[in-house]
Amino acid sequence: MATLGIHKDFLLEFAKLEKPVQKRVHEVFDKFRQHRHAGLHLEKLEKARDPRIRTIRITQFMRGVVLAPESGDSFLLLKVMAHDDAIAWAVKHRATVNSATHGIELRDDVGLEEATAGVQADAKGTRTGGQRLFEHISDKDLTRLGVDADLLPLVRHLSDEAQLDALHKILPEQQYDVLAGLAAGMKPEDVWREVVVVQLEQPSDPELPTLTSVTESSEAHADQDAFSAAMARSQGRIALLSGPDELLEILSRPFDAWRVFLHPSQRRIAYRPSYSGPARVTGGPGTGKTVVALHRALHLARRLPADAPDASILVTTFTKDLAADLQSNLELLIPEPGLRAKIHVVNVDALANQIVRENRGAPLALVTGQREITSRWARVARRLDIDFTDVFLDQEWRQVVLAQDLRSPEEYLKASRTGRGTPLSPLKRAQVWRAVEAFTQDLRQANEWTFLQVCAEAARILDEQAAPRRYRHVVIDEAQDLHPAQWRLLRALVAPGADDLFIAGDTHQRIYGNRVSLRALGISVTGRSTRLRINYRTTKEILTWSTRLVAEAQVDDMDGGEDSLAGYRSAYRGAVPQLGGASSKAEEIAGLVSRIAEWTCSGVEPHEIGVAVRYLQLGRDIAAALEQSGQRATVLGSSPATGEGVRIGTMHRMKGLEFRCVAVAGVNDGVVPMQSAVTAEDVDLQQHREDMLGELSLLFVACTRAREALHVSWHGTPSPFLPLMAEKAEKVEKSAPA
Repeated sequence: MATLGIHKDFLLEFAKLEKPVQKRVHEVFDKFRQHRHAGLHLEKLEKARDPRIRTIRITQFMRGVVLAPESGDSFLLLKVMAHDDAIAWAVKHRATVNSATHGIELRDDVGLEEATAGVQADAKGTRTGGQRLFEHISDKDLTRLGVDADLLPLVRHLSDEAQLDALHKILPEQQYDVLAGLAAGMKPEDVWREVVVVQLEQPSDPELPTLTSVTESSEAHADQDAFSAAMARSQGRIALLSGPDELLEILSRPFDAWRVFLHPSQRRIAYRPSYSGPARVTGGPGTGKTVVALHRALHLARRLPADAPDASILVTTFTKDLAADLQSNLELLIPEPGLRAKIHVVNVDALANQIVRENRGAPLALVTGQREITSRWARVARRLDIDFTDVFLDQEWRQVVLAQDLRSPEEYLKASRTGRGTPLSPLKRAQVWRAVEAFTQDLRQANEWTFLQVCAEAARILDEQAAPRRYRHVVIDEAQDLHPAQWRLLRALVAPGADDLFIAGDTHQRIYGNRVSLRALGISVTGRSTRLRINYRTTKEILTWSTRLVAEAQVDDMDGGEDSLAGYRSAYRGAVPQLGGASSKAEEIAGLVSRIAEWTCSGVEPHEIGVAVRYLQLGRDIAAALEQSGQRATVLGSSPATGEGVRIGTMHRMKGLEFRCVAVAGVNDGVVPMQSAVTAEDVDLQQHREDMLGELSLLFVACTRAREALHVSWHGTPSPFLPLMAEKAEKVEKSAPA
């Protein structure tokens, strides 16, 4: 039986083909499995750089490009293009085996020859002797990392990242990854570990999902030819198919490539056979942390004992909207109902509510509005005649008392208040504790609860129970936004041990102000923490602009250290973000409607466009203007999502979503940062800084929802976060290659 592989680029391009052509592609390549490809006109090409690259007829006007070795029975589908385009692509390209990873990579020989001649001519003409991009990297290190010797003259003449990025589509894929990592500031040893070693270290799990069978170890392919083994080592780029059903399954949802293709760095984390304790994956927006978490859940589900009950694995996150997204993606990843039933998806607060409700035998009355909570604190302060603001008391209660589960004035008197900027004398602490007791007593008398109280109570209930823990494994997404009370609940849900907790998050995206030390909570990830650095969502231009927002911020890593975006980079190029101010809200909205019309006229579907705002009313105003112009719009959170129209939501609601084009509107002074969300400096300077960082992270999150295009606008005075960014954006645009 023939072995058929599909290259990742083909799957993404397949989605753009017309339906009849897509159907014909499936029919043609199903014949390879049946070993009837001899009659499919698999043609050699004259003057081809690689005689193994051939074309095959799909329709009268379309041809497929196939990599077919001279011997053996393995084939790799590379492209389906218009007849002339397919021929032109095929004659220029060559397939080689990377010297470091031993996986297949494609190279545009003609383009590389032209690029080498061009940079050498430029270097000779300028004679400036200026600094080169890789002059600090030795030839020995480059070749050890898999860069071909015949490419060194080209690499040595590159002067900046813009030149490297211009070569992205013609350089061998794995070699570009190496060079991009070095250009982003990674050391050769880091690149060796994160780019090369991850492709050499193959998962040993025999129950890997069939859709990703490409990642089985090379030993499992000993009975196949060398070409098939090289395909199998090309993790993240090539999927080997086991039969026609699998081919149909992959081609039926080409946009969901994350189900099939994982970068080696992602796969090594997701499909590691076992971790000895809690494990964590971090990384900037778009690096695939959620994808890794979902694949980890699948891996754990496949390894459950045969008698394991349903809902043995918990997949959880901060909000119900994010939990719904996780559930939808798990249904895509795991088509088998029986296996999927082993995984329970619910957000933390809903699960805590269920546990406490079951224990009490009655529903809970929840106080959910922050304004209502702070107004209650204000009434308590007036009643007790103490000189503390409502905001200070609420934050002290959440970030000290609830965070450390303090239950007596003696415990509070001794408690650490690290991170709180206002020092408190013993007398002041006594006054605060009186306020805490009065506030909680008022809630008890009204039989009301806050969400964090429910989580704290749920953790206590579980700790006091003698029954077995509820779950065998817990997988946590968006971990950076969880409060210590929620973490204590999660810790109580699963027994400590191998594969107990799997944690995914990024503290640069913390938008709810919950600072946590995992170590202080008894959750040690030492030696089991990995950072992802490659962004698969956002173009380099959008990523560069957005990352500058938080580049100088000091962000903790939830484990006693400091987080960093060093080495964070994108695999794609695109347009520079567009910034624009207006004199009035009406003028800004009119400009935004025009921008969205430009996007849709260029072929972007309305539902592929997102608009992020800081407050919902502005979103409603934008939706009304779009509807008036003839465009459909859906305001997330205030109306059912129909799947049609431009998606509009608050910056908080946009968390976890992504769109081809994103507009971030209303980035005005007084709105971003939102005055009501920032503690005054004279109340608590440290908390003021934390709140400002949270607002900055919120803007960062909103901007990084964009894949291809980003438009940031304001009316009146721009946000204080923007003037410096606008100046830097102009410099980026001027320096960008034509």
